[in-house]
Amino acid sequence: MKPGNHTLSVSEFLLLGLCEQQEQQPLVFGIFLSMYLLTVLGNTVIILAIVSDPHLHTPMYFFLANFSLTDLCLASTTVPRMLVNIQAHRNTITYAGCLSQIYFFLWFIGLDVFLLAVMAYDRLVAICHPLRYTLVMTPRYCTGLLVMSLTLTQSYSLTHTSLLAQLSFCTDNIIPHFFCELLPLMKLSCSNTYANQCVLMYWGGALTILIPLLIIISYIRIVAAIVRVPSASGKWKAFSTCGSHLSAVCLFYVSAIGVYFIPSSADSASKDRVAAVMYAVVTPMLNPFIYSLRNKDMKSALGRLLTNIWQSQNLNPDI
Repeated sequence: MKPGNHTLSVSEFLLLGLCEQQEQQPLVFGIFLSMYLLTVLGNTVIILAIVSDPHLHTPMYFFLANFSLTDLCLASTTVPRMLVNIQAHRNTITYAGCLSQIYFFLWFIGLDVFLLAVMAYDRLVAICHPLRYTLVMTPRYCTGLLVMSLTLTQSYSLTHTSLLAQLSFCTDNIIPHFFCELLPLMKLSCSNTYANQCVLMYWGGALTILIPLLIIISYIRIVAAIVRVPSASGKWKAFSTCGSHLSAVCLFYVSAIGVYFIPSSADSASKDRVAAVMYAVVTPMLNPFIYSLRNKDMKSALGRLLTNIWQSQNLNPDI
């Protein structure tokens, strides 16, 4: 495969994984298999509960279902490949496979960020403008917000992947990671990566600075509106409707910020791997628990879903 007019000498890359000690590989495999299965189960149950319960056919849960689907896809982009590599004792990935993994990882991680912002906007309208909520958050408008998020993040991912395809990779093919990640791959290139760095600076700045700032502003306005609510029960109800989302936002951003407070003497590659585990594995696994344990509507819907499954099994015991 020849990207652009450059000569490609590397046809595959070597992924070092999370640890290089062979005796620890079975433990790593068991931990990440368990985490991935929890991620699949938790997010799938959230989606099924929302789809099957008419009480949850609202904008808030429409975005939550898509958020759970995105988390499921994000974890599936990296973890299954890593598990297969551990079992097969093979740590290589093809050039095309590496670009594909980067494309989908950037798409889903970007979509997570945009959906968190859209969900914050939904809560802002619901709490600050309750009388206009149904007029503003119509099904058509919600679908438009979702399509906009999909389009922008897909453009971000496609731009990065297209620029990576123009780079040359000479002899060094070792990626100190458990999946193909953007920055380590750029460091391996023997081409000029100025264009890649510019896209990373501007697009990455929007995802990591501008959107979190918009979420913070939304919650400042939400808190200001809640404080003006006269009754304590009204305040509690308002806080409870956005508590789960605020917890998810904190988990998504604070976990990554915490990683970068590791002392500078620590290995940079190790910090990157820990950050990626937090983003790609831990956060998608914990989000279903946050939304199911802190949300009365979700708990009721999950109870009804499990009851329906149990009743259908009793009516059809041979299935």
